[in-house]
Amino acid sequence: MDHFRIAQILRPHGIKGEVKVYPLTDDISRFKRLYDAYIERNGQYEPVVVDGTKYVSDSVVLHIAGCDKPEEAEKLRSLYLCVDRAHAVKLPEGNYFVSDIIGCEVKADDGTDLGRVTDVLETNANDVYVIEGERKLMVPALKKLLSSVDVENKRIVLDSQVLSEVGYFED
Repeated sequence: MDHFRIAQILRPHGIKGEVKVYPLTDDISRFKRLYDAYIERNGQYEPVVVDGTKYVSDSVVLHIAGCDKPEEAEKLRSLYLCVDRAHAVKLPEGNYFVSDIIGCEVKADDGTDLGRVTDVLETNANDVYVIEGERKLMVPALKKLLSSVDVENKRIVLDSQVLSEVGYFED
């Protein structure tokens, strides 16, 4: 089962066992609808219920059922709050989860094998795909560059003409 990190727990908040979290999602309003979640601890996913959400300034504060004291909340510090794929937000067409992009085989539209996506760097402008093959390649995730993206079959095809303009080969 896929799990997606949606927040990192920063610290306890208040005296009721609430936790302040750092959102790892583009839409922080998603926490209003969050109920079923998981705490990622040592590579394991522990199911939890989020039974309270508050927005304080630009922060998100959550209450996790059964966590009623600051000492209990302290034990969650630095852990990740995750959801499974069934509870992930629905993405607009043409947007993908990073975990779906990583591992995709990448080819140019002229048939050149470029390698596999090993990382996605998130920048203010757009994501950058790191592709490891015969040579390391970094490309911005631009619509004009991505001829096709098929995450189900783990394949991406790049426009070779645009690639020559925006691709960066690390030698």
